Amino acid sequence: MTSLNSFPSMRVMPREMRLMSERIFSLSSLPKGFFLTVGDFPMYSQKLGLGGFQLFEKRFVSFRSAAVARIAIASEEGHRITLDAAGEHAWFVLPTALDLLGELAARFGSAELTVLGATDADELAIATRFGGRSGLAISMSGNVLKAVPAAVTGDVPKDDPLLWSLLEEGAEIESDLWWRIYHLAKQALATDSIVSRRHAGPMIVNEDGTVIGRKDNDDETDVTFLSSRLSEREKAERKKESARS
Repeated sequence: MTSLNSFPSMRVMPREMRLMSERIFSLSSLPKGFFLTVGDFPMYSQKLGLGGFQLFEKRFVSFRSAAVARIAIASEEGHRITLDAAGEHAWFVLPTALDLLGELAARFGSAELTVLGATDADELAIATRFGGRSGLAISMSGNVLKAVPAAVTGDVPKDDPLLWSLLEEGAEIESDLWWRIYHLAKQALATDSIVSRRHAGPMIVNEDGTVIGRKDNDDETDVTFLSSRLSEREKAERKKESARS
């Protein structure tokens, strides 16, 4: 596949985009659990033609010092709230913004949220495509988000057409960029070692070949290659490691 800018590109599906995003966000200073709420934002941003994964790569270093607890309500009057982002990235503002819009819309029938001081504020536009899944019709003008209640049908193509498009078609991403994202995400994985190799998904293979964890193998997992003559292989690898040191 080749992009409109004539750079070699590839179609990436939501599973891979979500997996890479989760791993990279786990390397940031975001509270554990919070980064799970922002995992779809790079994917939505990419599909909308915003900063996407190029912006993700660009901002990664700054994400290591993110401090989302600084985001605070600056003022509130009826159905209107001003939110001080304190310089935090728009992706990290969105979970709070969506929660506040939902609360105000439920209480007053409509909501208006002004966001001040967000980095890459254009990315707040993601909210306009994200609200449907939580029963909101959201619009954006400048740094102001407005919302009114909307029915949730339970039908993904109607409630979240952008997500449905992603599930059907994926998103086009420059190939070189995607592989840089892939290698960045690999930093979140455990260092390759004898012990890590014995942790095979939902199970652990002990040195004597016994298995701890799931044993149903309903996905045709074959652990015999891990347990067969495991001790001998580990001893051989330890000797190699000792020789190198």
